[in-house]
Amino acid sequence: MAASRGTNSALTTRLPRLGGGRLAGALVLLTLSANTAAPQPSASDFPRAWDGHPDLSGIWQALGTAHWNLEDHPASAGPAAFGAIGAVPPGQGVVVGGEIPYQPSALEQRQRNFDNRYTEDPEIKCYMPGVPRATYLPYPFQILQGTDKIMIVYGFAEASRTIHMDKENPEPAPIDSWMGRSHGRWEGDTLVVDAAGFNGQSWLDRAGNFASDTARVVERYTPINTNALMYEATIEDPNVFTRPWTIRMPLYRRLDQNAQVLEFKCVEFTENLLYDHLRRQPAE
Repeated sequence: MAASRGTNSALTTRLPRLGGGRLAGALVLLTLSANTAAPQPSASDFPRAWDGHPDLSGIWQALGTAHWNLEDHPASAGPAAFGAIGAVPPGQGVVVGGEIPYQPSALEQRQRNFDNRYTEDPEIKCYMPGVPRATYLPYPFQILQGTDKIMIVYGFAEASRTIHMDKENPEPAPIDSWMGRSHGRWEGDTLVVDAAGFNGQSWLDRAGNFASDTARVVERYTPINTNALMYEATIEDPNVFTRPWTIRMPLYRRLDQNAQVLEFKCVEFTENLLYDHLRRQPAE
């Protein structure tokens, strides 16, 4: 029997020395021990706030490639000067049903966005990422849960948002903005957030997927176990899509010692990109 990799290699190399019956018994015991490992925590073990609702406070992060492209995508080249560092890794999509239902004219705009992504992506310009993109950028974010308000703080571009839990009837945003206006409510153990009032300039990923200023995003944060949430966002925008559609992905609690959300003040890194054409003599 070939030795397997990992911590069980020593066990697998010793098993052939046992007799036939003893070998079968050892394999059964080994299988049973693997299946009777310490039980995983469930959603019922999730920390609770004083009012009995799940306490979502903490630092969370999405893992995966949704920030590159929400849909299934193969590996592809980036700018030649950056080699593998600038390439796009392959990834499995997070769109429920597999495909974003664009209207034909909007699909053409998505292609133009993709073609010009290295100059037009709002992330490259250090603009605030919008909703839901802020959730699955490759950086941690922090949830601060109060009774009447829940605040989410993102490191990228110092973005943040307040979820109003104390408004029985959602109020329209006083002005359109990158992060919109968010109202929340509890449905059992799920935090449901209704967000609208966007300025329509955000993209949804680096592949050029986008929505307009008429978009409405309904998010759902549901505990899976102590250290994981299931995140869903349903996007409705009659100017861009033929019907509402949903993305779904897990969010993981950061367990690093002294985990923090560090401010990514990226504006200073975008000056040449944004303003170089205004210089009398472009920078080197």
